[in-house]
Amino acid sequence: MSEKTYTTTVGLEIHAELKTVTKMFCHSKNDPDETRPNANICPICMGHPGTLPVINKKAVEQVLRVGLALKGTLADFTEFDRKNYFYPDIPKGYQLSQYKYPLVSGGELAGVKITRVHLEEDTATSIHDQGDHSLIDFNRAGVPLMELVTEPVIHSAKEAGDFARELQLLLQYLGASDANMEKGEMRVEANISVSDNPEKLGTKVEVKNINSFRAVEKAIAYETARHIALLSKGERVVQETRGWDEHKEITFSQRLKEDSHDYRYFPDPDLPKLKLSLVSEFSHDRLQKSLPELPSEKRARYQTQFGLKPIDTEVFVVNKPLADFFESVSGLLSSPEAIKLASNYLVSDFLGIAKKDTAHNAIGHALLRITPTYFAELILLISTGELSSRGAKDTLAEMYISGGSPKSIADSKGLIQKNDLEHLEKIAEEIVGEHTAAVAEYHAGKEASIQFLVGQGMKKSSGSANPKLLREAILRVIKK
Repeated sequence: MSEKTYTTTVGLEIHAELKTVTKMFCHSKNDPDETRPNANICPICMGHPGTLPVINKKAVEQVLRVGLALKGTLADFTEFDRKNYFYPDIPKGYQLSQYKYPLVSGGELAGVKITRVHLEEDTATSIHDQGDHSLIDFNRAGVPLMELVTEPVIHSAKEAGDFARELQLLLQYLGASDANMEKGEMRVEANISVSDNPEKLGTKVEVKNINSFRAVEKAIAYETARHIALLSKGERVVQETRGWDEHKEITFSQRLKEDSHDYRYFPDPDLPKLKLSLVSEFSHDRLQKSLPELPSEKRARYQTQFGLKPIDTEVFVVNKPLADFFESVSGLLSSPEAIKLASNYLVSDFLGIAKKDTAHNAIGHALLRITPTYFAELILLISTGELSSRGAKDTLAEMYISGGSPKSIADSKGLIQKNDLEHLEKIAEEIVGEHTAAVAEYHAGKEASIQFLVGQGMKKSSGSANPKLLREAILRVIKK
């Protein structure tokens, strides 16, 4: 009997804290960098009796912009609902969220179909490492939280990780969220099912609050293997919510999975229902004009406009400051070849130098030291043959340390290649005279000997000779 084949199906629920000045329903500051516990709180976000929430217009706008970028359908009517459940980090005993009428329906990103995008408020932060008790910091309670739900159309851990990375990039481009997973500004929940029938989903298990892309992929891979092991033995997979143990790299059971009716959703009576077409800031044209160039659009443009390789394009797409620098440099260069050369030096030598500097914010430090004008000048020196590849690397390294003109640096260090044919002929004659054995080997058919002679000539010139012209000069001398 042949072994059964299993199909993994994953749907993601991704939460991202939005960049707004204040929280979702009050005027308390939204500051993810605040370290003092319970500094940014008020009676509204603490759920005191008799307080009235007010909807944060900017948060609604940010979610609508995300919806447009996803090519989803924006709601005209929406409302906020109370999602009722008790947990210490929920000060009101319910969470304000959206159930029946999300702000965005449908859409697609990175080939993954989106079910909905809605807006809610974040919970407080629970701290469990203070001994035999837990502490609650309410600074995060009430922060605007976008939730995106995908269709169950993902079939591998890698596909899930790639989608989450692309969503983070999109949110950052839009300025909707910094989506820093280390700070908890973006959290991923994965709904995983495994079935031996490709036409039917298996029992769904949810893994909650995963806070790194690597952990997303590892959690899905672990759960897939766990489900297959159970099903292979004829055992049942329990529908439940599980957590991810980062240190052991395993999931663990937390509670049985709730269904929507367990939360007893009902429209919040304190908040107005919204007719979005009546709010001028939410008009489709206005929102569309506010969208920047999106990551997918930048990829396409870099490959068509600059002819860059996909791997180089991706470096610029994920690093916006570097991309802005590259575009400034490309505007100073006239030929496509020089622009490609600039790209090559940025993604290899420039980033290589920056990454070795652990004392600074490396790329930021490099962009402060090296101006687009001077980097373009460096590329022109390479293009015209005035700087060798080795000389360009040394010049760039000095530019990173002290800034300044590459021509001045190369001149002061004797790195400008000498193209003076009379001078090169003199070096060639000296080298040929000093290495008669290598010359004899060349005449005997050993082509590699010429490279040895060129290397000796480069040493004699302290690296300043143009190697191509030096080679030609040596060959002329040898053949006299």
